[in-house]
Amino acid sequence: MTSQDIRNKFLNFFEGKKHLVVPSAPMVLKDDPTLMFVNSGMAPFKEYFLGNAEPKQNRIADSQKCLRVSGKHNDLEEVGYDTYHHTLFEMLGNWSFGDYFKKEAIAWAWELLTEVYGINKDILYVTVFEGSDDADNLKMDQEAYDLWKTFIPEDRILKGNKKDNFWEMGEQGPCGPCSEIHVDIRSAEEKAIVDGKSLVNMDHPQVVEIWNLVFMQYNRKANGSLESLPNKHIDTGMGFERLCMVLQGVQSNYDTDVFTPIIREIEAITNKDYGKDGKVDVAIRVISDHVRAVAFSIADGQLPSNTGAGYVIRRILRRAVRYGFTFLDKKEPFIYRLVDVLSKKMGTAFPELKAQKQLIENVIKEEEASFLRTLEQGLILLNRIVEETKGNTVSGEKAFELYDTYGFPIDLTALILSEKNLKLDEKGFEKHLKVQKDRSRKASEMSTDDWTILIDDSEQEFIGYDALESNVKITRYRKVSSKKDGDMYQLVFNLTPFYAEGGGQVGDKGYLQDVHGDTIYIVDTKKENNVIIHFTKSLPEHINETFKAVVDARQRYRTECNHTATHLLHQALREVLGTHVEQKGSAVHSKYLRFDFSHFSKLTIEELRDVENFVNSRIEGKLPLEEKRNVPKDEAIADGAMSLFGEKYGDAVRTIRFGQSIELCGGTHVKNTGDIWHFKITSESAVAAGIRRIEAITNDAVKDFYFENNRAYFEMRDLLNNSKEPIKALKSLQAENADLKKQIESLLKDKAKNIKGELKSELTEINGVKFLAKKLDLDAGGIKDVCFELGSQFDNLFLLFGAEHNGKAVLSCYISKEVVASKDLNAGAIVRELGKYIQGGGGGQPFFATAGGKHPAGIEEALNAGKAYVE
Repeated sequence: MTSQDIRNKFLNFFEGKKHLVVPSAPMVLKDDPTLMFVNSGMAPFKEYFLGNAEPKQNRIADSQKCLRVSGKHNDLEEVGYDTYHHTLFEMLGNWSFGDYFKKEAIAWAWELLTEVYGINKDILYVTVFEGSDDADNLKMDQEAYDLWKTFIPEDRILKGNKKDNFWEMGEQGPCGPCSEIHVDIRSAEEKAIVDGKSLVNMDHPQVVEIWNLVFMQYNRKANGSLESLPNKHIDTGMGFERLCMVLQGVQSNYDTDVFTPIIREIEAITNKDYGKDGKVDVAIRVISDHVRAVAFSIADGQLPSNTGAGYVIRRILRRAVRYGFTFLDKKEPFIYRLVDVLSKKMGTAFPELKAQKQLIENVIKEEEASFLRTLEQGLILLNRIVEETKGNTVSGEKAFELYDTYGFPIDLTALILSEKNLKLDEKGFEKHLKVQKDRSRKASEMSTDDWTILIDDSEQEFIGYDALESNVKITRYRKVSSKKDGDMYQLVFNLTPFYAEGGGQVGDKGYLQDVHGDTIYIVDTKKENNVIIHFTKSLPEHINETFKAVVDARQRYRTECNHTATHLLHQALREVLGTHVEQKGSAVHSKYLRFDFSHFSKLTIEELRDVENFVNSRIEGKLPLEEKRNVPKDEAIADGAMSLFGEKYGDAVRTIRFGQSIELCGGTHVKNTGDIWHFKITSESAVAAGIRRIEAITNDAVKDFYFENNRAYFEMRDLLNNSKEPIKALKSLQAENADLKKQIESLLKDKAKNIKGELKSELTEINGVKFLAKKLDLDAGGIKDVCFELGSQFDNLFLLFGAEHNGKAVLSCYISKEVVASKDLNAGAIVRELGKYIQGGGGGQPFFATAGGKHPAGIEEALNAGKAYVE
């Protein structure tokens, strides 16, 4: 049975049980501050479990792509070492929102596994919650136990503790007991020796959990107590890759047809065989797993970067690169070549892989090349650390600096050191790593109180498309505290004119005012699990009264100008560059807009001018806004509306049209393009391979831009004595400056030649080394020339020169190669040490190095300290 058949059988089975089959939600989350990625099948449905939205049907089934890089068994650094844990995985799930409960969930699970898939009943075990004697004081899940007894012998029903059999969404929220289904695929001989039940939940690679049935019946409050949910829900998750392992009769997830095509391609590219060498096998598993995670993430719109979710993706890809570099001897990009196999294998179930294939390949290839350059630079730095190391143990602090500052993997550092018969101070490294993690954790720590309910009103209405102020009631509030923002309050209204951050557009700001004239400022608006939340620094004094909620109209107007301009820019880019252009991200603020898009090269000046002109012609055309709300999505797409990969749309959507530009969009816009006044591109740059970024301004910001340019222009003309042709005058000055520089360089060279004779006479011999430490009136280039000219005449030289230029200090050290060897000296290490006197640092080669600093007064002290190296 192929993996495609296995997935289809699951979805068809639950469709037959009157479930609505829905496609996987994007893996990258946009409106959930508690998660970067979907990490379980239930994450896209949180708003239903929390009661913040109504599902379109009470029974749903899907195959959800998930990503985990932390938590139980899912530390990124462990993936690849066993055969059944992954970063990206598919979770097959069936869901009931207040409809059926334990009886149906258990019966259908058993029917699907044993009758549809034909799994032998004798190799299955189930677990039920045994209860707890902690503060929750929960009873055993007797109901689930009794239901299982009708399908499976009692000696195969195992009782599990809270860790394994009580599922929680997080520190707060819906939770409940769960029932796991485990399968034992060991050989008959192994089963005869060790009973399978003793291996359940013991991390045995052939006795694994394949399905978890969660019975959501409680809500965990902020104070840690439990309360019963008004409606009980079913949340099940079955690991697709593990199910394939069982049904395809293999002993590892990596031996299923989910992974084997990728593994075969890795073998072909690297000339390495899977299954012959343990370290090679781990590397191949790491790469075959990680390329899936990275490809799906890019397809969903999350590019590798240095922050947030993008940093997670970069870490995953770099881990794959370093395993290829270290164990498969791949010193050039190759992982991008696996995308073709992946898209052919999974593109039918996940069409975004095929649609975004070229982009995924481009981004991965560029990231690989970049990190390989980092590894090359890291090797140079590591060699320098080795040269400076006294004894046979390399400092943990130095290794951490290499890891933290340059991104050089610590395991690669340890491997290289072992090859040089050196040890790594692992405790020192871990100490510095812990300090960094503690600092990061403290900075991001946040405590969230329970909601205080004032009005039982779960229906919240957004009226911000039509109004900027309204009378509102606060329905609930809670306090949140963090080191970054201090104490804040989150308020929910019965209706609101405030737009919540989403679709790239920032959230509204404004204020609340009560009948007494007291005002509370709303500093931000966000959406969490489908609820619009208003952030304030304090609570209103008369919290139960009616308030006037007022949006900052000026900021909203500027933001609307930028959002509408973003749509026109998208249209312009497709018109000027071609229809291959697709939006890959945006940020719409009140002061500027940012637009990321797919394109293969830097835009020329002519193309940028054409794009600007296109947008401004639409602004001058004063195109009216044509808005349609609650349009069926298919109808909107058929009408030409553009949708974005990685965005989650409902069945009913909103369309925004200005002339020929029409997009699915939930943001706010001007009523007429003429309101924008003018559009100006301020920068164009690369974000990643095949992804460009334009930043631009509109309206007041353009006026300010031209005013500032005018001011600078007239200042420049004043400096040029009001020249009628300032550009010509500037070019003349530049040419004159270049000539003067050449003359100065020539004079300095002559000065260096003349000074050489004086310096020879000042050399003093110390312990067989000709030594001189002196401050010179030369630039860095002149000092270097002097050092090498003297070095060509002596083979036992130690020179230390200092100089001051434009308020900055320079130290240069030259040591004859014979002295480097005989005295075990290193110019690079010396200037780094002496650089402390001039409040700077530097480096170079063992025989010549330079340091720069901001404290010229320390030059004499540094020169005096240099003598100690030869005494």
